[in-house]
Amino acid sequence: MSERPNILFFFADQQRYDTIGCYGQKLDTTPNLDRLAREGVKFEYAFTCQPVCGPARACLQTGRYAADTGCYTNGRALDVNMDTIAKKFKKTGYETAYVGKWHLASDRHAAGNHLYATEPIPLERMGGYEDYLAVSDVLEATSHGYDGYVYDKEGKKMEFIGYRADCITDYAINYLRCKTSEDPFLLFVSYIEPHQQNDHGCYEGPIGSKERFKDYEVPQDLLCGEFEGDWKQNYPDYLGQCSSLDYNLGRIIDTLKEKGIYEDTVIIYTSDHGSHFKTREGEYKRQCFESCLRIPLIIRGDEFTGGKTYTDLVSLINLPPTLMELAGLQVPDYMPEKSLLHLLHDDEPWQEEVFYQISETDCARGIRTKRFKYCVWAPHKQPVLRMNDTFSGQQYHYEMIPMCKADSESYIEQYLFDLVEDPVEANNLVKDPAYSDIRSRLRDRLVSRMIQAGEKAPVIYSADTQLDSEY
Repeated sequence: MSERPNILFFFADQQRYDTIGCYGQKLDTTPNLDRLAREGVKFEYAFTCQPVCGPARACLQTGRYAADTGCYTNGRALDVNMDTIAKKFKKTGYETAYVGKWHLASDRHAAGNHLYATEPIPLERMGGYEDYLAVSDVLEATSHGYDGYVYDKEGKKMEFIGYRADCITDYAINYLRCKTSEDPFLLFVSYIEPHQQNDHGCYEGPIGSKERFKDYEVPQDLLCGEFEGDWKQNYPDYLGQCSSLDYNLGRIIDTLKEKGIYEDTVIIYTSDHGSHFKTREGEYKRQCFESCLRIPLIIRGDEFTGGKTYTDLVSLINLPPTLMELAGLQVPDYMPEKSLLHLLHDDEPWQEEVFYQISETDCARGIRTKRFKYCVWAPHKQPVLRMNDTFSGQQYHYEMIPMCKADSESYIEQYLFDLVEDPVEANNLVKDPAYSDIRSRLRDRLVSRMIQAGEKAPVIYSADTQLDSEY
């Protein structure tokens, strides 16, 4: 492995961890990922720090929590002056390349701000990725499961014909095959799969997915939600999308081997969040449930070798400092979380919980320990106004709808789950007097993590506190 390894970041959108063989999926969906896990390191308990697309991406590109970046809901542009991992890499001689969904260029909340949902993204809005681009700010607006377009770094439209995940991968492979410099690269490949296709209202797997994956085992959490959801119509296609990602990971690995750089490349595979198929609160994500927060995370290369599995709790926001250290760069003070290399090598105890922020549906905060899930929310912080996007063909339409604020000076307890006794989170213990001491301890730990993330210490009221409307 080179002292400055290449880094390939393979990023799925809305993929549940249990769609992958090494995480328990019984169907043959992911042979390449399973092989990658046998060669590298699998993190059994990995979680997003913000279960919605744009905010999770902002966290990943900056190493900051979403409320700190200002991108705490979808449709908020990343500040062009904000430091990013790509800018850091570029300054030290890395090539920076980005393929697929960006989702951080348009600001639908700022008056007069230009929208790039179906237009080229100016280079200054790409967060430091500049050597090779094949991007769309909102990939589901410029494509469907089959066919669509992206833009290159000069803003030229590049139309593609075929299954979208395959075509996005074609651009990544084109970069790798045409690269002539000896400089190491940071290549970020960001798919929309297995996210639903918004304008069609369904998941679009490759042709044949419904038959190929019809014999899936239903995840138990989907049977325990408050709503029936839409998984019965969509789960085979959802698995088809996940399988297509695995196939395309294999294509990229083959290209790295053809170029003779596989052993010089660190591969990170993960997702921005999961999905509960509208069985909870009527939509796919944006809540604290395991189906939203828990994600796959497999890393292969450099010191991530040996087929090990770690059961420590890790977060998406541990990845930016990990990338920095892999490249030999100093982790900035503004990144509040540790690199995963500390988990591999340090004797000191790893973090006992992961912290997450929730926005859009609620203004909420929480922690997940090995046993408990604890979440608080601020109902009085709704609403503010944002632009909601809907589709008509390939055009966006906008209307104003309620949207929560970034943070709050006070919260009220919303959920407590005992994940050992209740892994499907069917029994909310937040008002159970037998758990009052546990809630008190978790409340203190949550406040500590909020301060660590750059927030002010809030007041957190117990769930059974009688509050007036202006608390």
